[in-house]
Amino acid sequence: MRTLDTYQFSGKKALIRVDFNVPLNEKFEITDDTRIKATIPTITKILNDGGACILMSHLGRPKDGPTEKYSLKHLVNPLSLILGRTVKFADDCIGEKAEELAAGLQPGEILLLENLRFYKEEEKGDEAFAQKLARLGDVWVMDAFGTAHRAHASTAVIGQYFEDKVCGYVMQAELDNAQRLLEQAERPFTAIMGGAKISDKMLIIERLLDTVDNLIIGGGMSYTFSKAQGGQIGKSLLEADKQDLTLELMEKAKSKGVNLILPVDTVIADDFSNDAQRQTVPAGQIPDAWEGLDIGPDTVKLFSDIVAESKTILWNGPMGVFEFPNFAKGTNAIAQAVVKATEENDAFSLIGGGDSASAVNNAGYGDRVSYVSTGGGALLEYMEGKTLPGVAALEA
Repeated sequence: MRTLDTYQFSGKKALIRVDFNVPLNEKFEITDDTRIKATIPTITKILNDGGACILMSHLGRPKDGPTEKYSLKHLVNPLSLILGRTVKFADDCIGEKAEELAAGLQPGEILLLENLRFYKEEEKGDEAFAQKLARLGDVWVMDAFGTAHRAHASTAVIGQYFEDKVCGYVMQAELDNAQRLLEQAERPFTAIMGGAKISDKMLIIERLLDTVDNLIIGGGMSYTFSKAQGGQIGKSLLEADKQDLTLELMEKAKSKGVNLILPVDTVIADDFSNDAQRQTVPAGQIPDAWEGLDIGPDTVKLFSDIVAESKTILWNGPMGVFEFPNFAKGTNAIAQAVVKATEENDAFSLIGGGDSASAVNNAGYGDRVSYVSTGGGALLEYMEGKTLPGVAALEA
């Protein structure tokens, strides 16, 4: 795989697949620019070489073509401010106008294309659409790790139309850090798995049972474990058809000598709301009309003590409904524990994208852990051992 540092971009137009799928509020303002800032080193390297950058991305899930809400034009001004230079905009990602703007691009200039997903051909992996995109640049740079698990036109199919294809810094860092975790993990190795559904994390948990010393389970998925063991979980999240699976995972962990740790207490609420009545009860003792929305203080201490002794930490998924401030204490406490282990115990900590990344960044801890993945689902699939189309396209 050709990397950015081995390629000279002087006089070249680099067509870069970035992941600018960032959250916008009702005023179309970016509420988390982590993904944009992550691409700055890649863009800077190309511009410093004397190349030009053509940026392409998706935003959201538009269903019926161009939609104001999902237009990348909302990113032009903030992107110009972040990069410290004017960013041009093409109101289409293919066609005459886009080709004209791309052709006129001078070294040191940046062009942002309109949302790729305004065309259904993008997600279908349409070859003709990929070929139209490929006309815009001389070299393809894949730097959108968060979409590398999709065989879309711009993330994988496009690779066949370029002789020169290069792995960007975001992609390279994601792959390097995931490999370090899988192949060079210093022990004790602790994985913290949270989030709503056990079904979303089943494969990664199975894979981790072969490599970790400790597997911490929190968040909504923990209630399925609790119910499977005969606990009372009230109105808490439950995947009823996955109860047998949770018991199997517990048995597997035991047979492999993995310490699987579940919450011992729960912060419960009488309504799914930040302002709901709340109390703390032992795990498995949630009254019928109540639901678990966070881990309790005893669980925070239990989990934090294990994290404190760890030399390698993977965290994917929040410990509760962290979007509600009153139920974010568990998630924030685990973030603090991971930071402390990183800074005081010289642990290697990888935050596995999605909600975990948001929680860590929102708490201001993003630069105090070893690596925050922008990948989410792509990271999980890579760690499950699957071939990512966006990676394979660079290696072809």
